[in-house]
Amino acid sequence: MSGRTFIKENVMKSSIRDKMEGTGHKAKGIVKESVGKLSDNPRMEAEGTVEKIAGKVQHKIGEAKKVLGK
Repeated sequence: MSGRTFIKENVMKSSIRDKMEGTGHKAKGIVKESVGKLSDNPRMEAEGTVEKIAGKVQHKIGEAKKVLGK
């Protein structure tokens, strides 16, 4: 296996990892946000919103890495 192939495989794994972690954070944020709304806890609701947005950003970074090959 050449060095170039090895690097490309690591990049693909990195992009997939970012997408998966982003999806996980997004889901966790949605749950926190919902629990915060139901329990009338604005702090938890805000934390959930922030985590959901961070998850979306991380997912998009993973997509960009895949397209750019980085």
